Amino acid sequence: MRFRRILLKLSGEALMGESGYGIDPNVVRRIAQEVKEVHDLGVEVALVVGGGNIFRGIKASVMGMDRASADYMGMLATVMNAVALQDALEKLNVFTRVVSAIEMREVAEPFIRRRAIRHLEKGRIVIFAAGIGQPFFTTDTAAAMRALEIQADVIMKATGVGGIYTADPRKDPNAVKIDELNYMRVLQEELAVMDASAVSLCKENNLPILVFNMTEHGNIKRAVMGERIGSIIRPDIGPSAK
Repeated sequence: MRFRRILLKLSGEALMGESGYGIDPNVVRRIAQEVKEVHDLGVEVALVVGGGNIFRGIKASVMGMDRASADYMGMLATVMNAVALQDALEKLNVFTRVVSAIEMREVAEPFIRRRAIRHLEKGRIVIFAAGIGQPFFTTDTAAAMRALEIQADVIMKATGVGGIYTADPRKDPNAVKIDELNYMRVLQEELAVMDASAVSLCKENNLPILVFNMTEHGNIKRAVMGERIGSIIRPDIGPSAK
C-alpha cells in the first residue's frame, strides 16, 4: 500500500449533501462506508472534519460577531459533525474515538498526542474535533498540525473536484488540472487548496498533501492502493510540473 497512516480532511459541507445546511445521514453513511473500506485494508485512519455545514466562524465575524467567539462556535460545530461520523462508523462495527481540542469529557476524549497514536495502533479510527482549540486557526491548519503530531504519511484533502486546477473548474471551462506540484507553487500562485498556514506547515515538514474528489466512490481506497488520482503536493516536484 502507498500509505499506512493517513489523515483525511473533510469539509463540513461534505456532510450536508444536497440539503444546503446541516447533516445528511445518507451522505454520512456513504462516507463512513468508504472510510471503513480503507480501514479494513489495515490502514490507520484519522479524520479532521470542518463545521461549515452548521456554522462558519469567518462568515459570522464578517457580519459583525467577535472573531474569537465566532471561531469557538465553529469549533463546537465540528464536534457535532465528528459525533455524527462516529455514530455512522460504529454502526458499521468500526471502533472510533472522537478527540476534542476543547475539553468536553461527556462527549469526547481530550486531545493527548500519545493516546491518539495508541488508538490508531490499536486499529481505532480517530476523529479530531474542535480544531486546535484556539480561535483564528482554520480546520485546514488543524489537519496539518494533527497529521504531523500523529506522524501521518499524508494529508488527504477531500474536495468536490478532481484535484488542483489553475482556476475553479466549476466556473472556468479553461481551468487546467495540475497533477503534481510543490508547496511553493501553491503559495506563490495562491491556489485554492488549503490555507497558507497549513501549506507552510506541510512544506516545513515535507508532509505530502493529496487533493482528490470525494464524490467518486472508492477514491480513498484507490489513493491508498497507489492509483494515480487527484493532485499531489510534495517537496520533490519541480516548479514546472504539470
